[in-house]
Amino acid sequence: MKKALIFGVTGQDGSYLAELLLEKGYEVHGLVRKSATGNLVNIQHLIDDKDIYNQSFFIQKGDLLDITSIYRVISDVNPDEIYNEADQDHVRWSYDMVGYSSEITAASVAKILEIIKQVNPSIRYFQPCTSNMYGISKEQTQNEETRFNPQSPYAISKTFAYYVTRYYREAFGIHACVGILFNHESPRRTPEYVTRKITQSVARIALKKQEKLYLGDLSAEIDWGYSPEYMECAWRMLQAKEGKDYIIASGKVHSVQDFVEEAFKIVDLNYKDYVETDSSLIRPTKTSPLVGDITKAKKELDWEPTTTFKELVTLMVNEDLKNENI
Repeated sequence: MKKALIFGVTGQDGSYLAELLLEKGYEVHGLVRKSATGNLVNIQHLIDDKDIYNQSFFIQKGDLLDITSIYRVISDVNPDEIYNEADQDHVRWSYDMVGYSSEITAASVAKILEIIKQVNPSIRYFQPCTSNMYGISKEQTQNEETRFNPQSPYAISKTFAYYVTRYYREAFGIHACVGILFNHESPRRTPEYVTRKITQSVARIALKKQEKLYLGDLSAEIDWGYSPEYMECAWRMLQAKEGKDYIIASGKVHSVQDFVEEAFKIVDLNYKDYVETDSSLIRPTKTSPLVGDITKAKKELDWEPTTTFKELVTLMVNEDLKNENI
């Protein structure tokens, strides 16, 4: 039985990853920080399952800002694999929380890798990064060789995480991989993110609990995928013989307006009657339309997404309709 340690297990990606690894027969340990103890909704079903909790799924207490707790957890668990799904991953928040975003998203990655080097260099490590690292790009699609040009504190921090992960792989032989994830969504997204804000609002409007949906730039074009499928790719990366970096994306682009229109169609409403623009929601700096080229992942990992854009929007709206009807 392999052991895995997930930082950020309470989040969207971390919780789906925990389910995936448990299904594959892993012993899974998830790091939970004190401020997240009241936000266990994504893993509550695992905690409530007596056949899983403290049998094959374990909670570890710690915080990426407390390096002593990270050292203790890695030493005690001594996992085969570590997946770092914990960071400050909200672009807009990073403009107002530059120091915190840098510490969590950038500096903590270097600390984790140094602990792995000291405790057990055979531990395999997955570091998620972001398409936002490409920022303003001259290329219509981005691959693993495309030049980075980050346009936010969040993207700059992720660029540091990318390079420090590659450094520990090349300098010390650690099986460390970077997944450059393009936007990936699910019903477990919080309403702070535009996709979930849209689907939750559509459900509330359909049920006459809300009158309007306020959004920023409807023309923004985004490569959207489904989170659980992207976590499958992350797992495949750590099973490969060599640690490498891969684009994880759908390879298709849709605008925010496309998402809005599709979501309102599901409840038979015209989005024009409910959506209004709020200029305060527009980011200080924009990125180019970013579309991932997953040729490398297809060829070397035999991975590609199967959930379509329409299917993604549908499952998110339907889940919010169910939640709002409770």
